[in-house]
Amino acid sequence: MPEYVHALRRDGDALADAAAGNVEASVPGCPGWTVQDLVVHTGEVHRFWKQIAERRLQDARAVDRASNEPGHGDLLDWFRDGVAQLADVLEHADGSIPVWSWSAQKNIAFIQRRMPQETAVHRWDAESATGSEQPIEPELARDGIDEFLDLFLPAEESSFDGHGETIHLHQTDGGGEWVLELGPEGVDVERGHRKGDAAVRGTGSDLLLMLWRRIPPSSLEVIGDEAPVERLIAWADLE
Repeated sequence: MPEYVHALRRDGDALADAAAGNVEASVPGCPGWTVQDLVVHTGEVHRFWKQIAERRLQDARAVDRASNEPGHGDLLDWFRDGVAQLADVLEHADGSIPVWSWSAQKNIAFIQRRMPQETAVHRWDAESATGSEQPIEPELARDGIDEFLDLFLPAEESSFDGHGETIHLHQTDGGGEWVLELGPEGVDVERGHRKGDAAVRGTGSDLLLMLWRRIPPSSLEVIGDEAPVERLIAWADLE
């Protein structure tokens, strides 16, 4: 838990630093967005989840969305203030307290994990707008892959026309290994080492950014059939 808050503060500050003087730059991983759009989006997300955690909300419709908007002051001051407020709330919150979330995990611990992960990827987005992107910290990235596989994929509503193909993800800068079996209803996940129809080897940062469609599988080492990897990434709803 302290590690999550530290990561949130660190990557929030780095996102703001990357945005300074570059708000009109285009964000490659978010087509149609400028850095300003990215800052506004991330800042509003921070405030949305701060309200959920702080007010112990059980329904997202109770969030005062108007108060989450940036207003007419300095955008980066507004963003940094939102990071600090969110981090303070999450740092002192009991993760077991029930709150609303879109996922199967409905407690503050979900937010304590989700916000550093969201911020890390968007920090990378902001840096990539000027070609200065730095990798996501390996342990945070490993945890982000776990979160993606355990929470995001099961929340998919569309069917997946899998036929038992397997993908082995191997983190080269940490202990993360996952075997994904693609079935007609979704994806089964197993931790550990097993030969798959495709193997994807890369740093935790690169594996996570691949799953979030920031970089293509071809940026990593792919052994075997790349087609199941492409289909998995295309299937995931990242909205």
